Amino acid sequence: MDARHRHTQFIKAEAKRLGFLSCGISEATFLEEEAPRLEAWLKNSMQGEMSYMANHFDKRLDPRLLVPGAKSVVSLLYNYFPSKTQRDDTYKISKYAYGEDYHYVIKRKLRQLLSGIQEAVGAVHGRVFVDSAPVLDKAWAARSGLGWIGKNSNLLTKEVGSYYFIAELILDLELDYDGPVTDHCGTCTACIDACPTDAIVKPYVVDGSRCISYFTIELKNELPQGLGMDFDDWVFGCDICQDVCPWNRFATPHKEPAFDPKPELLTNSRQEWEELTEEVFRRVFDQSAVERTKFSGLKRNIAYVKDSGSGDKG
Repeated sequence: MDARHRHTQFIKAEAKRLGFLSCGISEATFLEEEAPRLEAWLKNSMQGEMSYMANHFDKRLDPRLLVPGAKSVVSLLYNYFPSKTQRDDTYKISKYAYGEDYHYVIKRKLRQLLSGIQEAVGAVHGRVFVDSAPVLDKAWAARSGLGWIGKNSNLLTKEVGSYYFIAELILDLELDYDGPVTDHCGTCTACIDACPTDAIVKPYVVDGSRCISYFTIELKNELPQGLGMDFDDWVFGCDICQDVCPWNRFATPHKEPAFDPKPELLTNSRQEWEELTEEVFRRVFDQSAVERTKFSGLKRNIAYVKDSGSGDKG
């Protein structure tokens, strides 16, 4: 067994030991196919007020600009599908934000993986990424065979669906490279049909500026009135296009204690959310991704959904 193959096998075994769902590896090269798609998406202002999406265009497409001498992009999936979800008749928060902020949890795992590689291989230079730098994580995961990018623009996997985080290690180490898998969306349009704000403007293209996740997380000013949009009770993020995806019938609960929610998150009624105090917010969402929108932002979102009528059911 040559060194490249031995190192590849070690990385994949170590990733599994650390709890990652799967690990795929691709060569660190320029993302030629993604370049025109990203350019068109930005040109059509589908990033809304997410101005950072237009920054570092070249770095998003070439990992060698992020890690000098990069040879490999190691893509990893980490499950967040919960065993229990919120009650049906309340304001909803995206499942990925139930527990501790995934940035902290997964970065700890990635640093362990990188340290393990350096101990086993020697002088390896690399960086860890979890949705925190200009890396097209879904494109790299698809290129490395972990799934295909579906019509809702999420990475989909036949075995486990799409309720997972994507992370990367970019290394200056040559490894064995995986190839992409085929698209298995077929003629299904469940995600397109279900989106209440018509954010999936056509198959494989999501207008980020129309997505409920954008409005409830990224938009820092007041939510625009008169949109005629139904947020369907979502006040932080949105899981609709994943919830209706047939491949997610194969999702299985995660085994990460850090992602378990506080009891109130699962049991609070609409009235309890409407009367939310800053003290309760801090307790329920301590070190959670929901802290991004702050107490004032969550209260804004709850008030908007309540006033728009989608919070008046039941």
